[in-house]
Amino acid sequence: MFGFRSVIKSQVHRSLLAAENALGVQSNQHPDGWGVAYFVDGAPHLTRSPKTALDDALFRRLSGVVASETVLAHVRQATQGENSVLNCHPFQYGRWVGAHNGDIPNFRDKQSELEAEIAPELRRFVLGDTDSERLFFLFLTRLERQGARGRLASASELTLALAETVAITRRICDSAESRAQLTLVVTDGQCLGAIHGGKGLYYSTHKKRCADREKCPSLSSECEAPTTTGYVNHLIVSSEELSGENVWTAFREGDVLVVDHRMQVSFGAPDALGSSPPKLPILMSPAVLG
Repeated sequence: MFGFRSVIKSQVHRSLLAAENALGVQSNQHPDGWGVAYFVDGAPHLTRSPKTALDDALFRRLSGVVASETVLAHVRQATQGENSVLNCHPFQYGRWVGAHNGDIPNFRDKQSELEAEIAPELRRFVLGDTDSERLFFLFLTRLERQGARGRLASASELTLALAETVAITRRICDSAESRAQLTLVVTDGQCLGAIHGGKGLYYSTHKKRCADREKCPSLSSECEAPTTTGYVNHLIVSSEELSGENVWTAFREGDVLVVDHRMQVSFGAPDALGSSPPKLPILMSPAVLG
């Protein structure tokens, strides 16, 4: 799983295909389909296929041409649902796209209860048979319950919707015998949010040294060092630490990361589902990290 947000349109070919552990390379272990969503003029463009990404000429072609401020990509290892294009991530509704990394082991037993938590007007748009698609529409339901329909969601609303999605799913599906893995990434092209729900997740906001530093018009100190203001020029979230110049930080389980439309980043564990994590510079202080 790979999510990207930047102040400028950027190509993500290296992360999708060229790096040693790029997303396409990971499809050797996740062979059951792929999907790439990218935004053009604020609208999501989504391509999905049930083929193995590394063997798919379309994936190779797409990874070479995609240049966008926002990208969300996923390679699938099927745990729930057949290998079909409807079950490939990311999923889309309106301007939102979302992907899931994990599994709900007892999903079939709990499917009806989980679907009952999805708003009826959204439930009819669930087209596949995966747990992941239902998590995406549950997230949209929680976001809508906060009044964020038809307008830009705030960082706190996005944080709370992600945290509630995981909490509700755990209440329904977790048991002494099984525990769901519920790592999610969602974006509407302007803001991006991610939650560690049991499967590993990493983020990067800067590089050791930017290869484009001599020609990039948006180069700032935040591109090559931890932000001191809370604002960043780019953000990557990934299920793996990708090789290259990016500096990576691991999520802890329960952590939520949100970058809003102004490129201000919040990161940490929300307080009892009631408040957003602190802005990024607070969490990066030695007193907190130590």
